Amino acid sequence: MELQDDPQELMPRRRPTQERSKRKFDALLQSSRELLVEVGFESFTCEEVAARAEVPIGTLYQFFANKYVIVCELNRQDLVAVTRELSDFNGEVPSMDWLRHMNKFVDHMADLWMTDPSRREVWLAMQSTPSTRATGTIHEKEFAEVVQQMLRPLMPRTPRARRSMMAQVLVHVVYSMLNFSVQDGLRHEDAVGELKRLMVAYLLVAEKESRSGGQRQPEA
Repeated sequence: MELQDDPQELMPRRRPTQERSKRKFDALLQSSRELLVEVGFESFTCEEVAARAEVPIGTLYQFFANKYVIVCELNRQDLVAVTRELSDFNGEVPSMDWLRHMNKFVDHMADLWMTDPSRREVWLAMQSTPSTRATGTIHEKEFAEVVQQMLRPLMPRTPRARRSMMAQVLVHVVYSMLNFSVQDGLRHEDAVGELKRLMVAYLLVAEKESRSGGQRQPEA
């Protein structure tokens, strides 16, 4: 099947509502994760996914038009899960101890990246085509909007548009650095430490500028 050009179309054809269909849908996605880790995206096929999930290939195509749609759904699931986890930290950013909480969350993300190799494989697969990259950007922007809201108390004078841009930068840097951290020849802990230094420096400067009134007028 051909890859759709419109990133908005890189979504499941339908989402199941009945329990039996949900089990099949989840089994297909879990098998997809396992297959990605084992063979990589280039050798990934819908036929193998269906066989591993013990689901007819026709059932797979009822949900997913092709393997690109599958990996986009996996990416969306990963970001939704992280967004939910981030809610546990919501409200911590403006506190006096926000640096410790930020470091704690980065450590949590880094641990997920190490213990669940499918997260890295999904992220890499999303870089495979212009359409998957565009869809990944849509997902990242949705996640960044949550981060933007959390930054607001830390940067009370910073306009929303700038906070949104900063949040997108942070999200992109975090995922790029997490991928970098698991490359051969690198110590994961060292790379994560550098990521923290980048984020702390970035946020400290932004906080100082905002609280000193050195940026722009507060948003209405």
